[in-house]
Amino acid sequence: WYYASQSDRESQIRTPITDGAYGKHWVFRYKDLWNWWGNTHVNRPGGIEAGSATEWVPQSKPVWFTEIGCPAVDKGTNEPNKFIDVKSSESGAPHFSSGRPDDLIQRRYLQAVHQFWDPANPEYVAGNNPLSTVYGGPMVDPDNLHVWSWDARPWPDFPARGSLWADAGNWRLGHWVNGRLGAVPLRELVERLLADYGFADFDAAGLVGVVDGIVIDRIMSARDVLQPLAQAFFFDPCEEGMTISFRHRSAAQMIDLSPDAIVAAGAGGESDVAVARSQETDLPLSLKLQYIDGNADYRRGSAESRKLSGNSARVASMNLPLVMGQSDAQRIADSLLQEIWAGRERLRLSFPPSRLAASPGDVINWQANGTSQKFRIESIEDGADRPVEAMRIESGIYQQLTGPERAIAVPPPAALGPPLTEFLDLPLLSGNETAHAVRIAAFADPWPGGVAIYRSPSSTGFVWDSLADAPAVIGESDADFFAGPAGRWDRGNALFVTLYGGTLQSHDDLAVLAGANVAAIRNGAGIWEVFQFAEAELIGPNQYKLSRLLRGQAGTEMAMASPVLAGARFVLLDGAVMPSGMGAEQRGLPLNWRYGPAGRPIDDFTYQTKAYTPQGVGLRPFSPVHVRAVRDPSSFDLTISWVRRTRIGGDSWAQTEVPLGEASERYEIDIRDGGQTIRTLQCDTPQIVYTAAQQNADFAGGAPVSPLSIAVYQISESYGRGSAREVTLYV
Repeated sequence: WYYASQSDRESQIRTPITDGAYGKHWVFRYKDLWNWWGNTHVNRPGGIEAGSATEWVPQSKPVWFTEIGCPAVDKGTNEPNKFIDVKSSESGAPHFSSGRPDDLIQRRYLQAVHQFWDPANPEYVAGNNPLSTVYGGPMVDPDNLHVWSWDARPWPDFPARGSLWADAGNWRLGHWVNGRLGAVPLRELVERLLADYGFADFDAAGLVGVVDGIVIDRIMSARDVLQPLAQAFFFDPCEEGMTISFRHRSAAQMIDLSPDAIVAAGAGGESDVAVARSQETDLPLSLKLQYIDGNADYRRGSAESRKLSGNSARVASMNLPLVMGQSDAQRIADSLLQEIWAGRERLRLSFPPSRLAASPGDVINWQANGTSQKFRIESIEDGADRPVEAMRIESGIYQQLTGPERAIAVPPPAALGPPLTEFLDLPLLSGNETAHAVRIAAFADPWPGGVAIYRSPSSTGFVWDSLADAPAVIGESDADFFAGPAGRWDRGNALFVTLYGGTLQSHDDLAVLAGANVAAIRNGAGIWEVFQFAEAELIGPNQYKLSRLLRGQAGTEMAMASPVLAGARFVLLDGAVMPSGMGAEQRGLPLNWRYGPAGRPIDDFTYQTKAYTPQGVGLRPFSPVHVRAVRDPSSFDLTISWVRRTRIGGDSWAQTEVPLGEASERYEIDIRDGGQTIRTLQCDTPQIVYTAAQQNADFAGGAPVSPLSIAVYQISESYGRGSAREVTLYV
């Protein structure tokens, strides 16, 4: 059928579509899929059927819906192909549409199409989609119902980024399902909530609307959970027998009533009716609505409705734990404020027993003195009379049009590049680190959320190593950095650094001695000096002057140079510096390291490869200190002694001796002449005798030898020689 004219459309007069020539009515009914699919096709050149049919074989192939969709606008199903686009000559709203956004009608359309055609759907009616006698499948292939439109542009960037996409303004009333499929129909949400609370006898079938989200952040009753939904969607629960029914205020049952149809108050037979009106000063001039803005990263949003005139100065506020857009919030605020002002008039009367069917939520159409006013029943008392209290309503309050969405400033997506990554072979700092593992510091701006690190002994076959999940504080020195004293405060030197990102801060001496402000700087030979600083003075954009220093910490005094030239890499050794996941067996092996943004594949252009051989410096013994020599005046034998240091657990003042930190205590002492090692002595105690005979064999002048250059090493079974203590002895 079709509508022959606009008046027929308005009167719902349907004219059948018929074929007067051959009686094949389906030929002119382009939605009659059953006959198009199930019959032979005969062309009609000039309106006359050809002598033979086309090559089409009835039921030979399934029908695909390459595009099904409905605009998210009021009464969109009247003309699902219509779209609203001010830039298009074909723009237009569906028949009888108010132009108000309606996400629910779009959802119901898609549900109806799938329920009708998909035999696997619980709501499917047998016979809707017949099976083919040729290929054995359904007429319409339910796996090929293609919805228009799921846009490849990600929501909410589309439609929020209107400056980038010219059609962004069409999304609100358009066919797009992006940003809508995550919502849930109000009826289904209320039914699920009631079921979760153990209710079984309820009727929510009349509820319409779509809810983007609701927050239930604590234990609360079912009534408290449903109340914000009832306020936002203007529905009321009422008890009808043993069932709880939910009805929108705009769809309430209407009761026509006049003064002569209510219970008389006294012997005179006069009806007992009272209409009360609140003062304007008791009513709010404006209403502020707080909500969760789903279009702005779920931040708190606010909408305000204000009367243009009135003598009140009051402001009402309401906080709804619901996710919605700004336009919906504004519509709700407008309706709530108008409802409050309409409800300033209240009606009190008594129903006769014949009005037993009336219940709270019903609307009284009160006809008196030649006028008609509507009042919604709020309460009814059962008794001989049925006293009723009702508040006045206006029928148009709940049909507010939705205004435009507030424009949201969306920052452009970050353009990620290769991260800066440093590999630091450091001694143990706290003693809890993995001793053999190199430490990794990564920085990028913008930060990609994490930097993934892979390793391989070759150029292929990379395996996962670790994840740097926070940006490290990395920079470079602005001036030469000179050597200073170790083991006490260095008040003479200062380090000037420029950071690529992050900040530094000062700490008092006790905090520094307890482990605060640990950093590392790399010298020209690629060796890191670990130091601490107490004072960090900001002297320019990202520029700091670091002073009151503790130098050569954790046995790295040999890395101090005079000077470390400007441009040296600086790294703050905080929690952002992560240990590698390498095994102890990989220490000393040349490895290729590949790193880049964690969200990108390893072959992405943002990944970089660096060759680095970790030595496991955390296993290296510290150099001994306080090297002394005493010569026997009679034999010229030289007794050399020193004090051992430990790389593990040596900071407690309660210890009488620091832990050994190695499997056994062993040392090697190199005797040097002109920079060349001419003899190596070995011992297992922190002293050794360099005999006169050995001196005579090593030096042309013989004993006594003075000055004498030596280097003392502590030996580790896992690492080998530790750091050297090089001294020249004058004895």
